[in-house]
Amino acid sequence: MNLEELFNQYKEQSIAGRYLTLDHIQPLLDKLNTNNQVKIIGHSVLNKPIYSYEIGTGETRIYLWSQMHGNESTTTKALFDFINVLNGKSDFADKMLKTFTFYTIPILNPDGAALYTRENANKIDLNRDSQNLTQPESIILRKVFEDFKPHYCFNLHDQRTIFGAGDSGKPATVSFLAPSYNEARDINDNRLKAINLIAGLNDVLQEYIPGQVGRFDDSFNINCIGDTFQFLGVPTILFEAGHFPNDYQREITRKLIFFSLISSFKLLSENDLVDNRINDYLNISQNKVVFYDFMYKNIKINYDGIEIITNFVAQYKEELIENKIQFNAYIVEVGDLENYFGHYEYDAQGADYTDDFNNIPKLNQKANFYLNKNVKFVNGLTKS
Repeated sequence: MNLEELFNQYKEQSIAGRYLTLDHIQPLLDKLNTNNQVKIIGHSVLNKPIYSYEIGTGETRIYLWSQMHGNESTTTKALFDFINVLNGKSDFADKMLKTFTFYTIPILNPDGAALYTRENANKIDLNRDSQNLTQPESIILRKVFEDFKPHYCFNLHDQRTIFGAGDSGKPATVSFLAPSYNEARDINDNRLKAINLIAGLNDVLQEYIPGQVGRFDDSFNINCIGDTFQFLGVPTILFEAGHFPNDYQREITRKLIFFSLISSFKLLSENDLVDNRINDYLNISQNKVVFYDFMYKNIKINYDGIEIITNFVAQYKEELIENKIQFNAYIVEVGDLENYFGHYEYDAQGADYTDDFNNIPKLNQKANFYLNKNVKFVNGLTKS
């Protein structure tokens, strides 16, 4: 199976970029609803409908949800690409639909999606509400779990650009986790199923992004939905769509998440999983906070009359302005910054730093400045 060709054939062309709301996917849901497969399963805090889409007749039940955090849309895009495959009337699609029943919630948090925030309209992180169930969105997710009785859960998220694959200097473009089900982080049969599947997915992705797969921290938190579902005895896999170089719209990562979804169900349908791949799973590089979006090295600044050479870094803030996501770079740290990396790095080789303010890089200042007064940086990037 050629995953590149499959993606190019079935990629949903009507959605792209980082800002993805109910308005964007409504036409897709309407198109998919040929036989009452799309249902409104509840409403958000602001009374927006929460939709499910169910397809397949197989005995193995798969539960997938995306945009629990409203500003994490990459997996939603990949989910629709995957749904297109399932509706593609190919031999592969036919096998998938006879093997599995897929229950999907494309956008669990439509209010957060519209506002481009992690939280819901009540400013609650739904991924910390799996026990108290204080929010309507959390209650919906749990009720489907109890009614549908899945054999596997796929918890689909994005992660920030700050994560690297260990200390390798490579970004964690796709990360996974088989969540813990207890404080001791023990491995039982259900968690092992998730571990073995992740090890298989890592084998696939290493062909496309060698060294850029991460393993998310498995500290136990029963308030997190993945830990809760694992605790309740259902193998749960956390997907984290991360950064690929220069891919801030996450279209390359989208493709890699699509590869991972296709490969998940190919492996499960073929029962092509080794019984115990704990070591392979643990050998996946740990997700580590080691990256900034911009790193500027060997900058000369005049600090209280003393010239010093230092480094500083800037980070994008993703700001929703007129229904578009603007990436605005702000200075966030000044100093040695040893053991950190930049997705964009610039070695000034001792050039003088100046700006339109105090000629010192200050925290929370826009990354607009000059080096030697002739190299101009605007929003973090060189302009001359």
